Amino acid sequence: MRTLRYREALREAMIEEMERDRTVFLMGEEVGYYNGAYKVSEGMLEKFGPERVVDAPIAEGGFAGLGVGAAMVGLRPIIEFMTWNFSAIAFDQILNNAAKIRQMSGGQYNCPIVFRGPNASAKQVGSQHSHAMEHFYAQVPGLKVVAPAFPADAKGLMKAAIRDDNPVLVMESETLYSIKGEVPDDLDVVPFGRAQIVRPGSQATIVAYSRMTHVALDAAAALEKEGISVEVLDLRSLRPLDEDTIVASVKKTHRCVVVHEGWPYGGVGAEISDRVQRLAFDWLDAPVLRVTTRDVPMPYNAKLEQYCMPQVDRVIAAVRRAVHRSA
Repeated sequence: MRTLRYREALREAMIEEMERDRTVFLMGEEVGYYNGAYKVSEGMLEKFGPERVVDAPIAEGGFAGLGVGAAMVGLRPIIEFMTWNFSAIAFDQILNNAAKIRQMSGGQYNCPIVFRGPNASAKQVGSQHSHAMEHFYAQVPGLKVVAPAFPADAKGLMKAAIRDDNPVLVMESETLYSIKGEVPDDLDVVPFGRAQIVRPGSQATIVAYSRMTHVALDAAAALEKEGISVEVLDLRSLRPLDEDTIVASVKKTHRCVVVHEGWPYGGVGAEISDRVQRLAFDWLDAPVLRVTTRDVPMPYNAKLEQYCMPQVDRVIAAVRRAVHRSA
């Protein structure tokens, strides 16, 4: 089994699907001659040419709309946002066109489009470039939203997204692009709506996704030294959501801590908390707890930035609260 970096796995997925299907093309800012802002599309311009790897101007609403139109007439665009923060400029195209055209046309048009790019915070990129945007989109009917944590899932979910006949949003993490992981040679698609247990445990469940899965794994390893057994569940897919795996894990461990990089008001963590409380209430020995980004615009200062984001020590404290409350 090969070891690939996260960015390499994404690139491999796009190349394989572009070789498989000539209707697939990539478009975005600096995806071509610059090889991508984060080098995800490195070498793709030379391989496929400027008609299929298209450098777009700084006009997210324009090239997102162009992608929607291309998808409606039979192409399969991959639209890269240099960062998901910039998708706010294209929000109308995603919300009102991509997500709704199939329903509004009575099924006469599909919109097989992928929107992708780095999501959430990086390192000192300021409040306007640090948003975790997934909860804005995951609540929209007609959209599918995935957030891989590992290279193999990045490749498999990207391939599934490109082949899907609906708009799919792939939320990557700038902080994960360089991580390495095993990727099977014969890996095909990773189905949407299937979470995975990445660390088994018996006393508490941590539900996470994207970069927070790695934070959760570090917290679980530290808690094991205290004699606390923690199960870590990586969602992978936010919409559709694997409700069954979440509930089954909580029924096993009787406690749940949700860790995500969004704000606490609303969001993915609130949705998961609601479902666990409704569907597994009789199995809970403690309230569902959440560890989130603090409810403020992200500071630029490095220490304040780290204070605001979910860290291992905050996750450990939340699990301790859940476990010892019911001890």
